[in-house]
Amino acid sequence: MDIQAITQAVHDITGDVLIVGAARKAGEIALSPAATSVDKLLDGLINECSADGEFKGAPGELLSIHPQGRLAVKRVIVVGLGKQETINTQSLRRASAIATRNAQSKGAHKVTLALQWNSATFNSVQAIEAQAEGALLGQYTFRKYQHTEQNGDDNGITQLSILAEGVEDVEQALQRGRALAEATNFARDLVNEPPRVLTPTELANRANAMANQFGLECEIFDKEKIDELQMGGLLGVSQGSAEPPKFVILRYRGVPQSDDKGLAFVGKGITFDSGGISIKPAAGMDEMKGDMGGAAAVLGAMQAIAALKPAINVTALVPTCENMPSGTAYHPGDILRIMNGKTIEIVNTDAEGRLILADALSYAAKEGLSPIIDLATLTGGIVVALGSVMTGLFSNDEVLTDEIIAAGRAAGEKFWPMPLDDEYSDAIKSDIADIKQTGGRYASAVTAAKILENFVGDAKWAHLDIAGTSYLDSKKSYQEKGATGVGVRTLAELAARLAE
Repeated sequence: MDIQAITQAVHDITGDVLIVGAARKAGEIALSPAATSVDKLLDGLINECSADGEFKGAPGELLSIHPQGRLAVKRVIVVGLGKQETINTQSLRRASAIATRNAQSKGAHKVTLALQWNSATFNSVQAIEAQAEGALLGQYTFRKYQHTEQNGDDNGITQLSILAEGVEDVEQALQRGRALAEATNFARDLVNEPPRVLTPTELANRANAMANQFGLECEIFDKEKIDELQMGGLLGVSQGSAEPPKFVILRYRGVPQSDDKGLAFVGKGITFDSGGISIKPAAGMDEMKGDMGGAAAVLGAMQAIAALKPAINVTALVPTCENMPSGTAYHPGDILRIMNGKTIEIVNTDAEGRLILADALSYAAKEGLSPIIDLATLTGGIVVALGSVMTGLFSNDEVLTDEIIAAGRAAGEKFWPMPLDDEYSDAIKSDIADIKQTGGRYASAVTAAKILENFVGDAKWAHLDIAGTSYLDSKKSYQEKGATGVGVRTLAELAARLAE
């Protein structure tokens, strides 16, 4: 898709759809600058619709207007931004996604976004970036396995323009918005792929292809090397599958002359999780192709970082395998030795993610990387606690916690700090190993994080449990059902902030 900035007057904008914004202020409608111009050209039609109760400016609400020749554009969409006092870049990002999805569903090809808003909390450059990002995120679909003529390129938006009169650094804003959205969509593609396609080997291959395209260093360890490193967690989980495990390392050297190795991103890469011997119920098991959402987010973040080029060194580590039941599968009752030498008593083979992450975290700690941030669809417990709105954030460092939350706020992703008090360690004490694999039903997300804490050494560390936020069970006005790509933009934003 062609994306460009334009500086035309509203009445001269051509194409299929012009999208403008409106909000609520003290019970009345408040219009964006472009919407104000449109309203004047249409003799107050937007305000009239508001007065009649047809449009109230609620978040994501749409008002479609055919200007009947009074504007050069064929149709105007007014999209609600919510309360004026709470408008932020996420408001613009979400509104852009909703409105462009609506325009695309009606067959529009040439669309202009004009959601600029006068705000003390964000500037015009950030507004343009958010609009570009939101539009590209909103138009995402995963249709490669559907045999239908409706999926042709002629069915989507081919040209997206963003009104940017009087704004400097426009091209940089468009580039950044595009880079973040495309990296997120890359991660979504990975999660949405069928598990018979996206095997551990294929995930490693796609990571390597992306690294070659964006100038990242890539190293892939096979089973022999994994065995040599004594990664007992990754070997143990993978032994029930015919698919061999892989360990993927990507390196971005934004400051190659620096002795600081920089931060590490670690992503759980279970390409399909049957539960192993402790097999899952059949209902919903098809969604377990998404148990590599953490790996996808980490790879997407590295793509975005490579495109944006912040002055920081970043290493991504992805342990990847399948968790399958077979005559060779690991058992409840087994004891696995992790790379750092600690042993884990296996209680439930469906708690496999923490085992492969333990090896990856041990590797990161041995390499001297810090801070270490891992992402994983780790526990159902975090879904019970936070639903699909917030990602659970566990960390051994308060400053890092604040930095991640701030980066997430800028990226439009929400994180909630969770406890890691020492008392929770009692639940994972084992009689026969260093650690027990699960702490039981209660505080399960916390005890899972306490297990991971044993493998980070002295590094600053954060664990992001994305089990509730990485996948949508139903279609939304702003997004298709399926993978969300959560974490990609937050990690990229965090890297940029730490580079400053």
